[in-house]
Amino acid sequence: MSLYWRIFLLNGAVLVVAVLLLFGPVTVSTPVLFGEVVVLLAGLAAMLIANAVLLRIGLAPLGRLTRAMSAVDLLRPGSRTRVEGPGEVAELTTSFNAMLGRLEAERATSSARALSAQEAERRRIAQELHDEVGQTLTAVLLQLKHAADRAPEPLREELRQVQETTRTSLDEIRRVARRLRPGVLEELGLHSALRALTAEFTTGSLTVRHVIGPGLPELDEAAELVLYRVAQEALTNAARHAHATDVDVLLSSPSAGAVRLLVRDNGTGIHRAAEGAGIQGMRERALLVGADLAIGPGPNGGTQVRLDVPTTARGAKETQ
Repeated sequence: MSLYWRIFLLNGAVLVVAVLLLFGPVTVSTPVLFGEVVVLLAGLAAMLIANAVLLRIGLAPLGRLTRAMSAVDLLRPGSRTRVEGPGEVAELTTSFNAMLGRLEAERATSSARALSAQEAERRRIAQELHDEVGQTLTAVLLQLKHAADRAPEPLREELRQVQETTRTSLDEIRRVARRLRPGVLEELGLHSALRALTAEFTTGSLTVRHVIGPGLPELDEAAELVLYRVAQEALTNAARHAHATDVDVLLSSPSAGAVRLLVRDNGTGIHRAAEGAGIQGMRERALLVGADLAIGPGPNGGTQVRLDVPTTARGAKETQ
């Protein structure tokens, strides 16, 4: 029975009961007596309450489906609405769940392509910075040294300062190139890449410690890249936005089928701030390898980022 006919029959039943009461114990005089007014008003109130209750019960599954639609987040897949209710409502819920599954699959595919293009562009820019800008600045340094060695004393000191400024710029360009293209990850693996990453973020105002557990299972290149990028983004957020002074990076294997990355800081925390592009990028990367990402307050304050990567993940090779 369709929703239209159910509502029609419910309202019809209430009206039939009201008419039967008028032919039975309820009568109306002319003029209307006070007692009859009380009975009619009480009957009207009873009909309205009964109608409201019956409609609430009949339309409750639609309300639950509406709330589920409002809470859908494609970056947190897997949630489905329980199929319940009669006829059309159950069909609508089933169709919504199927549509949600298609959207999640399409989002994962499009994210994989976008991140693949992003990684390719990162490699290209890093290569150009290293090969062109880096070599040009190296040549400038050599020319400055040659000029400083032959310049008179007052000018020599100025040239030395220009040398230091150029050398600092060259180091910064190399650092940017390393962040864009983690060559250590490709050449030496995840463990060495995480050690280099924590050393890079350690400064006078920020201390980053890393702990890598023994006996970690082997991961494919896509999963290692996701772990590295999530750790990199978490450290960037801790240094730039959370104003943290201590960060712990822990890599372990809580079970035989997963690798867990934990990044904990003592910063200001995220509170109820809206998620920015960095956190959304972490969620998209986690989806590519079927990983579970959780971001929230740490056990001792600050922020904790937890990423659980299944060792059976073999997807999203495009991001390599």
